[in-house]
This record gives sequence, structure tokens and C-alpha cells, in this order.
Amino acid sequence: MEHEQAIELLPGYIDEELSLSESLEFERHLAGCALCKQAYEQQRQVSAQLRQADLHWEAPPELAQRIRAALPGRRSPWQRFTEWLAGSGAFGGGAGQGGAGARLGWAPAGAMVLSLVALTWSAGLYLSIPSANTRLTQELVDSHVRSLQFDHLYDVVSTDRHTVKPWFDGKLDFAPPVVDFAQEGYPLVGGRLDYLNGRAVAVMVYRYKLHPINLYVWPGNDAGATPHVIERQGYHLANWSAAGMNYWVVTDAGDAELNGFITNLRAHPAS
Repeated sequence: MEHEQAIELLPGYIDEELSLSESLEFERHLAGCALCKQAYEQQRQVSAQLRQADLHWEAPPELAQRIRAALPGRRSPWQRFTEWLAGSGAFGGGAGQGGAGARLGWAPAGAMVLSLVALTWSAGLYLSIPSANTRLTQELVDSHVRSLQFDHLYDVVSTDRHTVKPWFDGKLDFAPPVVDFAQEGYPLVGGRLDYLNGRAVAVMVYRYKLHPINLYVWPGNDAGATPHVIERQGYHLANWSAAGMNYWVVTDAGDAELNGFITNLRAHPAS
């Protein structure tokens, strides 16, 4: 990690907003950088002082009451809508002989409009909530992009699977399968830890020519046995489950290259 990147990540590290892999990379840089250590200690002390109780002042209750009393009353959208209906005659009759008849005639229509509004509002809320799979897909794309932006593709750099696989020991509660496909044109270049879907996951990093390929693995059977390939934000993703493991692949390589990698991976006994 470069010094400038570490300085940018320092506030997020102090506030515990970094991912697991970013925190580990930052701590490794911090251990060997005196300037970053000094900056970290200064910001840590400032953060601790700001959290001290004597720096906070609580307003007296009478002040809060005066402020609330001075604020203009705000009507909710629902209140404004019902008032509009009342003004239009839905809940109140007009002047003269038609007043009672207007109340009787508009009441069913008003109830229907209210029901329609409530139904539309509920449907909008439901449709606006992304599915769990959609959220996970976005997490994977974000993780892939982040690894490229911060030049943090790997925590362990090696083309030897016998070096990469033992590196995960003690860092995860499972043993990820690590294989190399250098002869097929997809060499292993390293591995790292990441945090996705509410848990720590293993990431094996491969390359096809100049295209990095991130292979995410964690225990589970959340997908089908047949790889499902999709495209998001210009990246190709594929996922499937096998032998009690979930597999996700993210790359900017083309469909043919991705399918070639998947074919080699699924043909290997370890996966």
C-alpha cells in the first residue's frame, strides 16, 4: 500500500469503516511507516478527546420546548391528501340542496382512492427493496473494483498453490480449494481475505493475460450446480455451488475467457 493511500484510509480505519482486507493491508503499512504511525496517533487522540463527556453540552428541556413551540406545524402527506379530498367534496357536501347527496355520492369514491393510494405505496416499497442476490452481486462488483483501485488484489503473492492454500489456515473457519491453471492460460497469482454476505470469504486471484480474475469461495449451497453468468457494470460474473461451497467469479475478461476458466475449475477434483 502506498503512503498516500494509507493517509486516505486512516479516518476510515479509526472509525472502523474499512473492510477486513483493507484493515489488514493498512495495519501492515502502518507497522513500517513512521509518518503514518504519527498521523494515526494524532487522529486517534483527537477522536478520543471528542468522545469525552465534558465536551458535550445538553440543552435544557425548556429550550427544547421553546424551539418546538416556535416551529410551524407540519402536516404529513396523508393529512394533506385527506384535506384535499375533503375540500373537493369527497368527505363534505357542497352548499345548498346537493350537500347531503354529494357526501353520499363521493364517499365510496374517496374510499376507493384511499385504498388505491395505500396499495400503490405498499407495492412501491416492496419493489424498491433489492433482493438478497442483487445485494450480493453488487457487493461482489464493489469488492472487485475496490481491489483494483487500491492495488490490493492479494494479501499473499504466489503462483504456488502450496504457498497460497496454507496461508488461509487459521484465518478462516474452512479450507478453500486452491488450484492452478497456468498450463491452461489462467495462472494463480495469489490470494486474500474479504468480507461478503455477512462473513469472511477466501479470494483466489488468477489472471488471463492482463485481465485479473477474482474467485470468491465460502461454505454453502446457495446456488445451483450449473454456473449462471451475468453482466454488471461492464464486468462478467458467474456463480454456482459444488461440494458444499459457493463459488463466485468476477472479471473484466470476455464470456469465452470466463467460461474457459469455469470449465477448468469445475473439472478439477478439488472444486
